Amino acid sequence: MLSKTRFDDRPWVEVAADGTAHVIWNDGSGVCHAVSLDGGVTWTERPRIHAQGGSSHLAVGPNREVAVRVTPASASGNVFTEGVDLVAVSVDGGTTWRKHAAPGQREWSPPNDKEGVPRWVEPLAWDARGALYSLWTDRKGLWLARSIDQGGTWTTWRVAQSHDLMYFPYLVARGRGELAATWFSGETLQAHVGGIEVSEGDTQPRMIESQPLRLDIWRSGARPEDPPIRYTGGEYLAVTFLSAGGLGKVSPIQNRPAQRLGFTWWRFEAR
Repeated sequence: MLSKTRFDDRPWVEVAADGTAHVIWNDGSGVCHAVSLDGGVTWTERPRIHAQGGSSHLAVGPNREVAVRVTPASASGNVFTEGVDLVAVSVDGGTTWRKHAAPGQREWSPPNDKEGVPRWVEPLAWDARGALYSLWTDRKGLWLARSIDQGGTWTTWRVAQSHDLMYFPYLVARGRGELAATWFSGETLQAHVGGIEVSEGDTQPRMIESQPLRLDIWRSGARPEDPPIRYTGGEYLAVTFLSAGGLGKVSPIQNRPAQRLGFTWWRFEAR
């Protein structure tokens, strides 16, 4: 048991190449951090990474680097701290931290504000050469930034745009600039998967995007007699690289009227 604080939220766990397991979470009073050196049998809680904000995402690099995305919403959305929008980076396995402004510009509003861009996870990822990536959306599209100095400076590109609102991005990386991303778009809740190749220079990244997907996820209407409404089933869609090539993605199934509950496994291949 790491914590019993009410409204604990957004736990993320990553294991470094040396076997150190890192976990972060938030409770409305900042971003907590603990490490395990014995495969999760015991944990040592370290000083808070930041005294305010939420644990939006965690990524571990190839050389003990750790990056944490800290954003305004915390405590399951019950606390909202204006002005908290940063990337905390450690190059010594989470012992000390440097904090940098997040790349790009975002509209931030409390989670229950239906007029703003939906935001929960603001993903980070390290590739095998130690470059750090950030992915986010706004009303102008899907944006990717890369830092080659542990978050000190960033190069930013818009990698996709749509007439529909884009939201809930997710990102993983491997190799030398190989990325995989997911996101949602529009009121019809279309899911998207993209493979992104980033060169070592400032050249615009190349993205191959799948056809939009319609997921079998529904929630009840406002009244019992209302028909079900399409839903995202969460705030991101997990994606991974497959050893045999291509990408894999998991999405939930939540369709009680049809008695369908579970998960769908998707595989994507470049053609």
